[in-house]
Amino acid sequence: MKSYKTYLLLLTCLTFSINAFSQYTEVINSNRPGVSSSAFSVGTNVIQFEVGPYFIKEERTPATRYEVSGFGVDFAARYGLLLEALELNIEGTYQNDTKTLFSSTNLKQDRSNFKTIAIGAKYLVYDPNKNAGEDKPNLYSWKANHSFKWKSLIPAVAVAAGVNFDAENNPYTAPGVKGISPRVMIATQNNFAGGWVFIMNFIKDRIGSNQSDFQYILTLTHSFNPKWVVFGEAQGIKSDFYADNLFRFGGAYLLSKDLQFDTALTFNTKDTPSVFSVNFGASYRLDFHKDKVNE
Repeated sequence: MKSYKTYLLLLTCLTFSINAFSQYTEVINSNRPGVSSSAFSVGTNVIQFEVGPYFIKEERTPATRYEVSGFGVDFAARYGLLLEALELNIEGTYQNDTKTLFSSTNLKQDRSNFKTIAIGAKYLVYDPNKNAGEDKPNLYSWKANHSFKWKSLIPAVAVAAGVNFDAENNPYTAPGVKGISPRVMIATQNNFAGGWVFIMNFIKDRIGSNQSDFQYILTLTHSFNPKWVVFGEAQGIKSDFYADNLFRFGGAYLLSKDLQFDTALTFNTKDTPSVFSVNFGASYRLDFHKDKVNE
């Protein structure tokens, strides 16, 4: 849970102390329920699974009218390897739907395939808290402990790279897209006081293919308490094959330190086509992490 992880770290900074060299946290650190990626990894020797079934409905009203109705599932597996800053991952989306073309015959087309599937790695290249030392509390001022800190404007920065695998004649990709294509991403993360976290992703996907697109994702999360989180997200997609601006709102609940449930709504503001989706998801980790002891 992105916001709970950072909220817990910040709260601990203000009351006790933290080990700024470690990205591992006592509670699960999930990228759900949004689609952005945090700058931090899951921690060494942590295996994490994230999955989210969803229902999708699309309608195009001008010119060529059609409707898409179906379901799918987002999935990801993440593993912290060797270094605290390094994470290996596989992620993708599988969808099954029916596309109806409104004409004199109302032609229906049943479709199913992976909309995306990719493997890659992410590495934290800059952590503003790494050499900052302990942020000790002010024992005489509640206001000083809870006021805005300018240094929180400096984000953590991670870079990621991977490859996409696209099947030939995939109904969800541009004609001619098949095989392997690279993708790169820059992820930033700001942790603000009061349980607020702001994440930005900038992605260049399917580089060199007929569907080479650019995406940005902006995610703002807020922790009300150690169990509940809400979020809002904006995602922009730009390519010659597809362009859209999607918006998401939802929340997550931490059932235990290793298990999180979430839900979200996705929609856009255009009709070429209009998009509406509801998802329900879960994240679970297998925690084999052991802290390194420095004598």
